Amino acid sequence: MNQQEFIRYSRHISIPQFGVEGQRLLSDAKVLIVGAGGLGCPMLSYLAAAGIGTIGIVDDDVVDESNLQRQVLYTTEDIGKSKAKVAAEKLRLANPLIAVNVYETRFTSENAMDIIDGYDLVADGTDNFPTRYLVNDACVLANKINVYGSVYRFEGQVSVFNYTYDDGSISPNYRDLYPEAPEPGSVPNCAEGGVLGVLPGIIGSMQANEIIKIVSGVGEPLAGKLLLFDALSLDVRILSFKKNPNIHIDGLINYEQFCGTEIQTDMSEIKEITVSELKEWKDSGNDFQLIDCREQYEFDFCNLEGELIPLGNIIEQAEKISKDKDVVIHCRSGQRSATAILQLQQHLGLTKLYNLKGGILAWSAEIDSSVPSY
Repeated sequence: MNQQEFIRYSRHISIPQFGVEGQRLLSDAKVLIVGAGGLGCPMLSYLAAAGIGTIGIVDDDVVDESNLQRQVLYTTEDIGKSKAKVAAEKLRLANPLIAVNVYETRFTSENAMDIIDGYDLVADGTDNFPTRYLVNDACVLANKINVYGSVYRFEGQVSVFNYTYDDGSISPNYRDLYPEAPEPGSVPNCAEGGVLGVLPGIIGSMQANEIIKIVSGVGEPLAGKLLLFDALSLDVRILSFKKNPNIHIDGLINYEQFCGTEIQTDMSEIKEITVSELKEWKDSGNDFQLIDCREQYEFDFCNLEGELIPLGNIIEQAEKISKDKDVVIHCRSGQRSATAILQLQQHLGLTKLYNLKGGILAWSAEIDSSVPSY
């Protein structure tokens, strides 16, 4: 260890249980972070500062203004830029002694095994179930540790999956905890359900803590345990769980299909209506029903005077939807409303349903600019 490294990492080195050897282990480590968003930002910041020798960043998204409330690596000047590239630049500035690899691509069944191959450990910073199951299964198949975190509104979870104990046995993985994905739309993502801005910082920092513990060999990791954190009460609970003998992972699959979130790319089963056609229906007094499947806070911010039935409640409140009239369902962009229509068609056999193409974004751009295009 040279003088520059000794000075930079001196507060680690001075810890008796850590010392020079612990810091060397960090410097030799290769850690992959999947997702450079709310959880990824604090993980990346603290792992870079701690001196993890090689950090990989997988993310195909760009910085959006709505990210800035919680994704603290980014600033207003970064809006529209690649998250992975911006994050890498800032990590290199923060610590020029480390290497940072950028994968400006979506993490998929086709590339997952190749990407994680060069890393010792993987951390899941994703916010959707298909990628979460993919990260888990790829780690199990490649025998990699998976440090998991998730956040929702005021609550967070942390765990360590696929960890090898001292006796050679392997700890439970994500599928042992959650064998089946929840019903599509039953658990809103951060965009739909919201998240307290500071919460990903807390949970992501906990993930970084687990990574540092595992790599340095200091402390006991959260293997076989699930930490539950409540930001409102500051209650912390740790639950133990075991491997499920009925769970077997033999290969990577179609995770959109497994989670029930796959929508036909040709939209062949969904009828559509444009915003211009909807305006004509409104102006001519057509007898139809307009359903808004967004969340309450979105509806309160702006709406098209439809009836609010959030996507997560669309099946249980289906009695509110007319079976005799034409029904137009809309959301912000047309994606959630397409999911709502598929659910209503598949589960209840409703047929007079139309998806508003482009949603509120298209209405704002083409019909009425006074409606905010949030």
